[in-house]
Amino acid sequence: MAVVIDGKELAKKVRGNLKIECENLKAKGIRPKFAVIMVGDDPASKIYVKSKSKACDEIGIEYEEHILDDKITQEELINLIHKLNEDKTVNGILLQSPIPKHLDIDEAFKEISYKKDVDGFNPVNVGRLLLNQDTFVSCTPYGIMKMFEEYKIDLEGKNVVIIGRSNIVGKPLMACCLNRHATVTVCHSRTKNLKEKTKNADVLVSAIGKPNFVTADMVKDGAVIIDVGINRGENKKITGDVDYENVKEKASYITPVPGGVGPMTVAMLMNNVIKATINQNK
Repeated sequence: MAVVIDGKELAKKVRGNLKIECENLKAKGIRPKFAVIMVGDDPASKIYVKSKSKACDEIGIEYEEHILDDKITQEELINLIHKLNEDKTVNGILLQSPIPKHLDIDEAFKEISYKKDVDGFNPVNVGRLLLNQDTFVSCTPYGIMKMFEEYKIDLEGKNVVIIGRSNIVGKPLMACCLNRHATVTVCHSRTKNLKEKTKNADVLVSAIGKPNFVTADMVKDGAVIIDVGINRGENKKITGDVDYENVKEKASYITPVPGGVGPMTVAMLMNNVIKATINQNK
C-alpha cells in the first residue's frame, strides 16, 4: 500500500516559509509584486488566476491583474509585457495560458524578461535549466522535484518514465530529473509499446490529461507514481491520469488528485516570485 504524497500539506509548509521570507523583505523596505496577464475569459484560467491571487494574499505578495479583451492584437499584448518589464516595482510576470488562437504565445513568453519570468518559459530560462544552471524552473516540474525532496525520494540511477512531452511539464521535468542523475524516458502519443516502458519505471509520471489512463498492469511493484492529470468527469468529479484505487496497492508512493501536484504548482510559483524579488534587489 503506497504512502500518499500530500501536496496540500507540503504546499502549506512552503507558503508558510515564503510568508516569513516576504516579511523579512518588507522589513528591509522591499515589497514583492506579481503581475498576471489574462487574455479573454476562459473559465479554467479564471479559477487558476484566483488561486494565484489568494496565495499572494496569504504570503503578503502584492498582486496586480491585467485582464485583456480576447480581440487584442499581438502588438498590444507585447506592449503590455514591455511596460511590465520596465516597471521596477513589478518583480514577477505571468501570462496565463491558453490565450486566443490568433496570438502567438511562444513569442509572448520570449518577450517576458527572463529576470521576471516566474513561469520559467522564456528560452533563456529553459536553456539554463538544460545546462543545470540556476534559473526559474516552470512551476509544476518544480513542485514535483520539491515533493521528491520532501519525501526523500532519491532519483540517482533510477529509471524515470514521463508520459507527456509538453513544454509545461514533460520537457522541463525531463531536464530536472536528468540534473538529479536519473535515467529518463519520455513517452508520448507516438511511443510504441508504452506498457513495456512504464513497467520498467522506478518513478512514473503521467501528464497527458486522460482519466484513469495508467492502470495497475502498467506499473512495476514499488514504483513511485506522480499524477499530473486533472480531468473533469461527467459528474464534475476531478480525477487524475492514474487509476488511483488500484495503482496505490502496487506503488510505494503516489500523489492523489486533487490534493497532489496541483497545490504545489501554485506554491512554487510564489517561491519563484520571492526568488525574483531577491535577485532583483541583491
